[in-house]
Amino acid sequence: MAARKAAKKSNVSAEELTAYYKDMLLIRRFEEKAGQLYGMGLIGGFCHLYIGQEAVVVGLEAAAEEGDKRITSYRDHGHMLACGMDPNGVMAELTGREGGYSKGKGGSMHMFSKEKHFYGGHGIVAAQVPLGAGLAFADKYLDNKRVTFTYFGDGAANQGQVYEAFNMAALWDLPCVFVIENNQYAMGTSQQRSTSSDEIYERGRAFGIPGEAVDGMDVIAVKAAGDTAVAHCRSGKGPYILEIKTYRYRGHSMSDPAKYRTREEVQKMRDERDPIEQVRSMLLTGKHATEEDLKAIDKEIKAIVNESAEFAKTSPEPDLEELWTDIYATEVPQEA
Repeated sequence: MAARKAAKKSNVSAEELTAYYKDMLLIRRFEEKAGQLYGMGLIGGFCHLYIGQEAVVVGLEAAAEEGDKRITSYRDHGHMLACGMDPNGVMAELTGREGGYSKGKGGSMHMFSKEKHFYGGHGIVAAQVPLGAGLAFADKYLDNKRVTFTYFGDGAANQGQVYEAFNMAALWDLPCVFVIENNQYAMGTSQQRSTSSDEIYERGRAFGIPGEAVDGMDVIAVKAAGDTAVAHCRSGKGPYILEIKTYRYRGHSMSDPAKYRTREEVQKMRDERDPIEQVRSMLLTGKHATEEDLKAIDKEIKAIVNESAEFAKTSPEPDLEELWTDIYATEVPQEA
């Protein structure tokens, strides 16, 4: 259960690097735009941005196969984009519009896509963890060789229901990858002040669940760890824990001034460890792309994001009748 070292970057093709770059940049630009729309008052309620953590979900999605499931917390926009959900539908949901994935009823924290096997962002801390175990239980029961990625943070890792889920997952050999997105500050308290153990993934030992710590600012290391975890789960060996050590640049939510850390600390991480800049540098130094190529990619990504913002602004408000839809899992027959 030793911590994983960074993967050998020479084993990664130019096509893979370019795909990682595009996927992470889409999340970064989308989140920046979401922050702008929130500041303009077009996004209401809570809005939790994923800026800085892009390598986590992009690396793990690269290890996933069609039919695998994912479930996460309310910091969910990046996960949706990485699994292929339409930016237009995601942004429209953020603004509470009819064209959103939950028809404007879920907002930033609550979206869902059956088609992409995305089972939601969840507002109650750690509530998604036992639900993720339940999704994996269904796969175990159906023997379909699918895997569920259950994401939660370092703060949620101190919730009791996490360990109840660990126990059941280990007891029943559920194909669940428990992903701890350790951004070091939970909602605003550093791991050093809130968590008794330095390596959270080691708590799985009590249940016989293997795991490892991963550099979450290195998309290649995340992909390699994801491959290991997925192979373990898909082969019937039960759950696996990945503690992916990452860092968010913004506060917990848009309303958080993040005074619990210094600006110098955040800037140092941006300058030295940014996951997108690392891949950008590899593309340039490996002569896989030129500066002009990367500018063209950025232009393409910005156009996609601007289109999503325009779609969100022009999509109508949901009709009041929508309040009575999607209440039940199946339609209830009407009495004659």
